[in-house]
Amino acid sequence: MRLTRSLTALLALALALVAAMVFTGPAQAAGPAYVALGDSYSSGNGAGSYISDGTDCHRSNNAYAPLYAGQHSPSSFTFAACSGATTTDVIASQLGALNASTGLVTITVGGTDSGYTDVITTCLTSTDATCVDRINTAETFINNTLPGQLDAAYNAIRAKAPSARVVVLGYPDLYKLNVFCIGLSDTKHRKINEAADVLDSVIAARSAAHGFVFADVRSAFAGKELCSSAGWLNSLVLPNTWESYHPTATGHASGYLAVLNAND
Repeated sequence: MRLTRSLTALLALALALVAAMVFTGPAQAAGPAYVALGDSYSSGNGAGSYISDGTDCHRSNNAYAPLYAGQHSPSSFTFAACSGATTTDVIASQLGALNASTGLVTITVGGTDSGYTDVITTCLTSTDATCVDRINTAETFINNTLPGQLDAAYNAIRAKAPSARVVVLGYPDLYKLNVFCIGLSDTKHRKINEAADVLDSVIAARSAAHGFVFADVRSAFAGKELCSSAGWLNSLVLPNTWESYHPTATGHASGYLAVLNAND
């Protein structure tokens, strides 16, 4: 009788273990610790559903970083990106969560340093010639000064997170060309796109020099820019002008997130 009871108990335990394996499947390992750094293109300006955190960082639940974290379940996720951040701001206030166990870092930075807001404002309010002159000034800065500033930020990231995979995402061209479009002139559209291309070229070169991955979003946004009907980018937004000329929730989900997933 005792032997029979023991065998019955063992059989029941074995069946329970088999059932657990069948119905629960293998355990899912957590992804690497993820820290999202950068400026407004990373924080999610223009994407809505902003996080109430007592700052003016305009961090959005619809930005590519929290979307990625939701898909990949990292062991930890720190959303440090902040609207208006420069390379200096990243170094001074965004690196606190980085450490030797950080596995993934993403960042967009360089646009604010290069005068992005002033360029757009000038082109919106001034003549073609003034817009072109302002962008020429920005391009001189991008080619001559920004590389050193990017190097300083990238060096600081690597020093804090020596083993992390660092993905540097670029900026999209803002305008679809060769189509009828009410608003700024074709001259301004082309010159603004040119500035984005110069900026991406410098960022790509400095990223490669540091062994980082450059994730170019321009091909993902191609045909979806302003002057298309895609709704991937905001034009002028009122009264929240800070949302203007930034990716929408669709631009983050279908553009930035898709590119990050392809390069993580």
